[in-house]
Amino acid sequence: MSLDTYRTTVCDRTNSALSQNIQALPNHAEKLKQAMEYALLIGGKKMRPFLLHATGKMLGVSETDLDCPATAVEAVHAYSLIHDDLPAMDDDDLRRGHATCHIQFDEATAILAGDALQTLAFEILCQHPLSPTNDAKRIQLVNILSKASGYLGMCGGQAMDLAATDKRISQAQLEALHNKKTGALLSACVEMAIVLAKNVSQDSRETLLKYAQIIGLAFQVQDDILDVIGDSEVLGKPQGSDQEQNKSTYPAMLGLEQAQSYLDDLHKQALQALHTLPYNTQILAEFTNFVIHRAY
Repeated sequence: MSLDTYRTTVCDRTNSALSQNIQALPNHAEKLKQAMEYALLIGGKKMRPFLLHATGKMLGVSETDLDCPATAVEAVHAYSLIHDDLPAMDDDDLRRGHATCHIQFDEATAILAGDALQTLAFEILCQHPLSPTNDAKRIQLVNILSKASGYLGMCGGQAMDLAATDKRISQAQLEALHNKKTGALLSACVEMAIVLAKNVSQDSRETLLKYAQIIGLAFQVQDDILDVIGDSEVLGKPQGSDQEQNKSTYPAMLGLEQAQSYLDDLHKQALQALHTLPYNTQILAEFTNFVIHRAY
């Protein structure tokens, strides 16, 4: 199966599961429900569900078991984007080529939609059907996703990002920031797939988690580069917003050419990590190439 075909399959599965979860909610707060659905389904690359499915498929986990954490992690990701776009944070009007949630609805509804999607993620982990073998692993999934989402992961990284705005920080500090803000959820995808798999050796586990950390960093470096050279229509969000807000980015710190060189080095590191695994890593290698060369 080609990368594009598999990405489409995962995207369709994830969107279907997300839609079902929203439609199952009662209508006592209809505007909130609409905002949640809007944030989840207006587009997006679904890269986190894809990484989770691709890793799990490689490790022999069934698609139906992978649907549970894949749907949950996308709900967390959607919540984070709603809150990132708020006036008190990045103050963006455009996301995925559409009006951001607080523009489409209002600020209070957007805040509540983010809150509700965060809790929905953990409802999904607790209630979505799993095979009898993996049903007993729900608490592990909750533990992984909660750590990756909160102070130790994404939220902590976002706070570090805000604190670094208008300041000069070291490359080590910038990497620590992005390992939490962007990398934690991507690493969680790989870790949850490993939890659902059977007979993954410690060496393979460590290599996969190393790969996840590298690909998370590469994802952010390319994001920073696209903010400089990308097209707003292709990106689906304003190009140059990081520069305008004087955020700490790799092009700002290293220069554009050096940032691109660093991205190439991360690309090689990620492929090398995959090469050492005793599995068919073709889809993950193609995913790596997509992350590095994407235009959006």
